[in-house]
Order: sequence, then structure tokens, then C-alpha cells
Amino acid sequence: MNFAVAGATAVVVALCVLLHYEGLTLLSRSLSRLHAHARRGVLRGIFGVLLLHVLEIWVFGLALFALLLIDPRFGQIHGIPPESIFDHVYFSAVTYSTVGFGDVIPTGPIRFLVGTEALTGFVLITWSASFTYLVMERYWKRA
Repeated sequence: MNFAVAGATAVVVALCVLLHYEGLTLLSRSLSRLHAHARRGVLRGIFGVLLLHVLEIWVFGLALFALLLIDPRFGQIHGIPPESIFDHVYFSAVTYSTVGFGDVIPTGPIRFLVGTEALTGFVLITWSASFTYLVMERYWKRA
């Protein structure tokens, strides 16, 4: 059980890191071709980064939902109904952003995925902050 969750975690983390890398690359290229008003560059950068994070939260949320649906021995998440995809995505958002309200509690091997999601979210949010700083540095003086 634990190895299956660890393997799924590795795949999900790799997918999210690659998604983030490719998304930032695409966004960076898009911004470099942008000759419009500077405000559009800043807004495109911010909305692009937000979209990436929402997609990554959904990847983790769907992975949680799928793993718990496939085999109940992977654990459970107390506080949300097992059939609710949106509640799994909510839990994923709280975990990814490291807010951790505490209203939903994972048990069993699935905790490895949840803990790793918090670390991954922290790293990707920090990466986005660095990217956003560069976008702001480039466009803010012209805005």
C-alpha cells in the first residue's frame, strides 16, 4: 500500500513540476512577444501564474480522489464525503497553499501524498513569486 501511494505521489509531483515549468516557459515567451501596454504584461503574468496553481491543485485533488476511490486501504480523509470531487479539490487547495485549516484530516498512507503536496505547493508558489518579481521588474517601471 505504502509503495503504491509513494509511486503515485512521485508521478503527481513530477507532473505538477513539469506543468509549472512548461507553463512558466510558455508565459515567459508570451510576455516577451507582448508589445502592448505594460499593465497587460503584469496582469497576464499574474493571471497566468494563478491559472497554473489552480491546475496543479486540481491535479493533486483528482489524484487524492482517484486513489481513495481505487482502494480504501490507501486511507481516508475525515471531514469530506468520499464521492465529492470538489471537496477533494478544496482539501487540495488548503494543503497546496499550506493554509491547513484543520477541518479535514487525512489518515492512512494517503498522508504521504498530502504532506508532499504541501511541500510541492510551497516550492511552486515560491517559484511563482520569483517569476512574478521578474515580470514586475520588467513592466512596473513602464506602467
